Amino acid sequence: MKDRLTQRAKQLLMDLINTQSFSGEEDGTAILIENFVKENEIKYQRQHHNIWAINKYFDKNKPSILLNSHHDTVKPNKGYIRNPFKAELSEGKIFGLGSNDAGGCLVSLLACFTYFYDKKDLKYNLIMLASAEEENSGVHGIRYMVPLMPEIDFAIVGEPTHMNLAVAEKGLLVLDCYAKGESSHAAHSRGINSIYRAMDAIKWFETYKFDKVSETLNDTKMTVTQVDAGNQHNVVPAVCHFVVDVRVNDLYSNIEVLNIVKKNVDVEVKERSTRLNSSSIPLDHEIVLAGKNMGRDIYGSPTLSDQANLTCPSLKLGPGDSLRSHTADEFIYEKEIDEGIALYIELLKNIL
Repeated sequence: MKDRLTQRAKQLLMDLINTQSFSGEEDGTAILIENFVKENEIKYQRQHHNIWAINKYFDKNKPSILLNSHHDTVKPNKGYIRNPFKAELSEGKIFGLGSNDAGGCLVSLLACFTYFYDKKDLKYNLIMLASAEEENSGVHGIRYMVPLMPEIDFAIVGEPTHMNLAVAEKGLLVLDCYAKGESSHAAHSRGINSIYRAMDAIKWFETYKFDKVSETLNDTKMTVTQVDAGNQHNVVPAVCHFVVDVRVNDLYSNIEVLNIVKKNVDVEVKERSTRLNSSSIPLDHEIVLAGKNMGRDIYGSPTLSDQANLTCPSLKLGPGDSLRSHTADEFIYEKEIDEGIALYIELLKNIL
């Protein structure tokens, strides 16, 4: 059964690559996923472009594990030489947009869920969610779905991790900062120069160190990524706007970090959202211990995923390499999918 599922999963991945699925435009790939679950006689539901199912012998008195990955993609960058919407198999690699992020993870989890779908007497229920709008944190993705599904006790989120366990993930806080000054002629230099005021604040962002350092995610990191001020060489601008990207470890909430920032800088600070908090799972959780017993490494991930939209314990785990995500001529190795399906199944067997 595993061999059949593995071959079908790789064919599904090829089909997904051949079907454009930018965030919010995933109807075509949703239909492909529907066809896959129908073939395997799995009862499913669809909300918007999200496809989800529960195992055949779901028992509301048992705890539930969510298996989740996404089927939307970013738009291809200009560096592509190959056709991003044409799956190509070459030298053991499957090329195409979304192959690594996160098509390989998605088809591997679908195969794993199918393997366990009609098994009786499982310790946990299984919930499979092929979600939309992950890449743009859209309103009709996983956060739309969580209230509609049964209660989740913990989650495995499929993202490329070399099948090692990302047991924590940094949160994201984006800040728009406005340094206010007084507009004047540059020759006179009267009043407050908003750029100089911004420079003082930017220096603070560069040098400030948060007290709490995480065992898995290290420190909370702030990076100024954009600066905008002035439109004439001889006019001192009244406002200097700059943007700060903040990656928050699991020892702080986004609100806590925001409050620290506002107390320390003499500029107006506006947060775009405080929703994308850090995620983690206890290191003594049985799924983590099972993974370690299988020889898998554990680590903290600096990149954001749909984990940020979950309130339950969660880990990130999947075939592929995060460094290939969003790159030109994206690919995943065939053998990574073979190994991914086998490892997902073995990992769950150890706790089910």
